[in-house]
Amino acid sequence: MTKYDELTEFLLRLGDSALIHAQRLCEWTGRAPALEEEMGMMNVGLDLVGQARNWYEYAAERINDGTDADALAFRRDERAFRNLLLVEQPNGDFAVTMTKQFFFDAWQFHLLTRLKDAKDERIAAIATKSLKEVTYHLRRSTQWVERLGDGTEESHQRMEKAIDVLWRFTFELVEKSDTELALSESGSIPDLTALPELWQATVNEVFATATLTVPDAPSSFYLSARTGMHSEHLGILLAEMQFLQRAYPDASW
Repeated sequence: MTKYDELTEFLLRLGDSALIHAQRLCEWTGRAPALEEEMGMMNVGLDLVGQARNWYEYAAERINDGTDADALAFRRDERAFRNLLLVEQPNGDFAVTMTKQFFFDAWQFHLLTRLKDAKDERIAAIATKSLKEVTYHLRRSTQWVERLGDGTEESHQRMEKAIDVLWRFTFELVEKSDTELALSESGSIPDLTALPELWQATVNEVFATATLTVPDAPSSFYLSARTGMHSEHLGILLAEMQFLQRAYPDASW
């Protein structure tokens, strides 16, 4: 796994998380419970692809070896991806997908809210643009969590099961990384030390409204996306997502 400077690592983590989550949402094409929901998930996925492209283009400029956004998205192997473990997990049923969406949206919302004030003008501009989209994403996924959690007995049980499936992967949303701490101390990005508490507060508030149980704080384990140690699901996802570019290397998106 090639290691880059801290800012480039940070940009790749943002781009990879957005792209992999978008790919998972696109797997719902033709399978969503209603046409409106299928369109809604595809629109969220397209927003995330756009965000990934913006982060990748900045990262590629910093790498400066001829790499471009396409290469970063489609010509890296599994161990080179820095995306959150959460977003590479399978879609499961609709409850799992919306719970995952909510966890990711709450994390992105609080992160981008701070990054829009970054001294790095490029990061601030991308964050400001993305935050408008993510604010809508979070409102939508919050409504679904509350609707399903406080809905029927079956929908409530499915939401509780979805939380059990996904919760252990949220440890990456509340850990304080050395990379982000160093970037904050250098002044490249704002202080992110409050991000875990803000994310947890949003989860607590929405789960209370949805009558859902908030589990104990998750602990880290042997997997770590920051070091390229992913779950078994990412390789399968990449095999499908990267097929076209691997087969026809000069294709463009």
